[in-house]
Amino acid sequence: MLRPKGVVTQWVDAFNRADADALAGLYHEEAVNHQVANEPVTGSAAIRDMFLSEFSSAKMACIVENLFEDGEWAILEWRDPLGLRGCGFFHVVNGKILFQRGYWDKLSFLKQHNLPLE
Repeated sequence: MLRPKGVVTQWVDAFNRADADALAGLYHEEAVNHQVANEPVTGSAAIRDMFLSEFSSAKMACIVENLFEDGEWAILEWRDPLGLRGCGFFHVVNGKILFQRGYWDKLSFLKQHNLPLE
């Protein structure tokens, strides 16, 4: 069974392929993904749909700057090719993500990708 750091490494690979199915497979069925700029998303199926929607609206890439592990947690510091930076905290239980919280600047993201401001 993969440790949290290994699960997040797989998450980054799937994210960079824009593979919503592979991403959803990394989450517990009742997982919660809370990107603090948005409402929390609960359940691997809803998380899959979230990624499908996001990948259809913008080309995204996650470049790992730091990846740490502490017990059942992995902490990812990332950047993208356009200069946006963020971090994510992943609670990994039995090789699957049970909870994820991410911090990033949504306004900068929307502007960089010419998306409508909410």
